[in-house]
Amino acid sequence: MARPLRVEYSGAVYHVINRGNAGEYLYRSSRDRKKYLSYLAKAVKRFSIKIHTYCLMRNHVHILMETQHPNLSKSVQWMNVSYAVYFNRKYKRNGHLFQGRFKSILVDADSYLKQLSRYIHLNPVRAGLVDRPADYDWSSYNAFIGNVIAPEWLETNWLLSQFGRVRKEALTNYKDFVETVDAKRLENPEKELAGGFILGSADFINWVKQSFLSKRTDVKEIPQLRQLKPTIKLERIVEVVGDTFHRDGEFLLNKGRKRNIARDIAIYLARDLTGESGKALGEYFGKISGAGITRRYNYMSKSINTNRKLRKQVNQLREKIVNS
Repeated sequence: MARPLRVEYSGAVYHVINRGNAGEYLYRSSRDRKKYLSYLAKAVKRFSIKIHTYCLMRNHVHILMETQHPNLSKSVQWMNVSYAVYFNRKYKRNGHLFQGRFKSILVDADSYLKQLSRYIHLNPVRAGLVDRPADYDWSSYNAFIGNVIAPEWLETNWLLSQFGRVRKEALTNYKDFVETVDAKRLENPEKELAGGFILGSADFINWVKQSFLSKRTDVKEIPQLRQLKPTIKLERIVEVVGDTFHRDGEFLLNKGRKRNIARDIAIYLARDLTGESGKALGEYFGKISGAGITRRYNYMSKSINTNRKLRKQVNQLREKIVNS
């Protein structure tokens, strides 16, 4: 099973979805749900996360959370393990409680937090569990419309601030925002994700690509990465490297010259940044074999690890290519 692509950074907002293994119920009683919420509260303090919205369904859970540190995986895994230990011990069961790896959507909060919170709060209505979202006790909705006092660990201020300066007005406006739509016809805001895990404006998606995905090379382990990495042309790499070493493209592309460090750097960056196969790169760089590309790449990797000056030079070239 391919591992999911995760981008973690300070201030990131995620829609986290956890499902019961094989559709199994995650909660069998109100006490179970309260226990899960207690681990949510502990995670807020333990990992400095913020919970913006939650909804505990029968066999899955939705959480809109913000990380103050790049620790999404650690915080969610801690909650899952802690609750699973409690659940298995209570019901004398063994095995996995949650279905594989949790799903996380990286969210452009400025553009989508309001819509996602509404969609999550209306989950029980769409599932036919209640007629109105306020009738469901296991979501954060009632805290957002003033029916109950919000727990200390639930962050309500940012979302409500989008609906009015005065809190009473904001509570009313948010209630209208959620309840004046047809829950059954409401489209999931995540219908059009970039790469299956980014929800945001074009500018946000491009920022994520350039900031976090452009330098990653684990395409084989994470197929999503291939379609999300910024498209970088081989010609651009040769141009930037050639300008830096005051060499023309022919000097970099033709084989045969010994100690052609400019060519070796161009090959190394081409394999790292373009996602092209070794065979395609070999054809481009003077009709050499894919194995030849691999040898030059491995040689440069070792040289970069041991030569600080070379490492700095390659990193500067990488930044120039990616950000140009």
